[in-house]
Amino acid sequence: MGNSGDLEQALQDGNIFRQLNALIVAHLRHHNLSQVASVVASATMTPLYIEVPPNRLLELVAKGLAAENNGTLRGVSSSVLLPSPYGSITTPRTASIDFSVTHAKGSSKTIPKHESKTLSEHKSVVRCARFSPDGMFFATGGADTSIKLFEVPKVKQMISGDTQARPLIRTFYDHAEPINDLDFHPRSTILISSAKDNCIKFFDFSKTTAKRAFKVFQDAHNVRSVSFHPSGEFLLAGTDHPIPHLYDVNTYQCFLPSNFPDSGVSGAINQVRYSSTGSIYITASKDGAIRLFDGVSAKCVRSISNAHGKSEVTSAVFTKDQRFVLSSGKDSTVKLWEIGSGRMVKEYLGAKRIKLRSQAIFNDTEEFVISIDEASNEVVTWDARTGDKVAKWPSNHNGAPRWIEHSPDESVFVTCGTDRSVRLWKESV
Repeated sequence: MGNSGDLEQALQDGNIFRQLNALIVAHLRHHNLSQVASVVASATMTPLYIEVPPNRLLELVAKGLAAENNGTLRGVSSSVLLPSPYGSITTPRTASIDFSVTHAKGSSKTIPKHESKTLSEHKSVVRCARFSPDGMFFATGGADTSIKLFEVPKVKQMISGDTQARPLIRTFYDHAEPINDLDFHPRSTILISSAKDNCIKFFDFSKTTAKRAFKVFQDAHNVRSVSFHPSGEFLLAGTDHPIPHLYDVNTYQCFLPSNFPDSGVSGAINQVRYSSTGSIYITASKDGAIRLFDGVSAKCVRSISNAHGKSEVTSAVFTKDQRFVLSSGKDSTVKLWEIGSGRMVKEYLGAKRIKLRSQAIFNDTEEFVISIDEASNEVVTWDARTGDKVAKWPSNHNGAPRWIEHSPDESVFVTCGTDRSVRLWKESV
């Protein structure tokens, strides 16, 4: 769908539109036009409250007019820059890796050996897990309809032998059917869950006595996956319906892609994920396609059909620099795609996945790709640059894990099993 140049231009244009919309909304608020600002924010999917200096839009317009007339403008610094409307992005521990470059076989890095520890059990299969953006918490969701919240520092204390540590800090019960996916609000103590009961539920985990959701979105379909926009004001939902649903968190309004194809799309969406800035989002579908959408217009800007042959795509995540997408499928392959061209640049082989909708993930530095081998019940790791398999460890689950999730800022990850257990992995001392 379009060539590389068209997509790059669309992403650049989208970024400019987002910044312009943010400045317009802030300008209206600063001039006491709050109602109009709210309408514009809702119509353009722009966060209503953004920290922008007063009259920034006027300064930029004046500076632009002066530049157009080859003139100068007094009182306006040459360092005036547009602010990011979505706040700061966590700096990765290593520089972005250019995966499009061919790396010689044999130059692979070695990942430190990891050890795991069972933390807790659900009453049934543990279906999903998610870390908070700061890596301080992670949550798990089960077929028993419960959600468990763990505090990572307390987990480490327990693993180190502290018998007084209690890492499980909250348990929520408010769904009628098994939990499918979880996500943390990027800026507040809110955890959302999606489930087979067609609901998305919001939990405030700062309240120690809260057991039930304080807000509920009722969809018409089984909600398989959810992802917060980096602003926290919108959330994406992938359901049994083939079209992704984009919700305004404050107004409950649902947006649908305006240019979604009428034919050739039939599969449910297994996973949805935003990029780090929210400029694009992705869907991984049962019909075998990976689809990329503009984060503002919600238009589909690229579709990769048969990404994993005729097998369903079980997961898709962005690299931190938003240049590549890592996908996994039930064809037992993990693939890396260049967003600009839509071409596959790496393939990671040697881990069988044909039954469970297990994921492929990056470690926190994006130097390694990690997934599950169902046949051997092992955690498998590849060098992300070379594609070489560099490690495999027994999962220590009774049966292959169905979910794997990595911390965003340290060498820690979680596996969840059909054996009902939750295990945390960290580097061996």
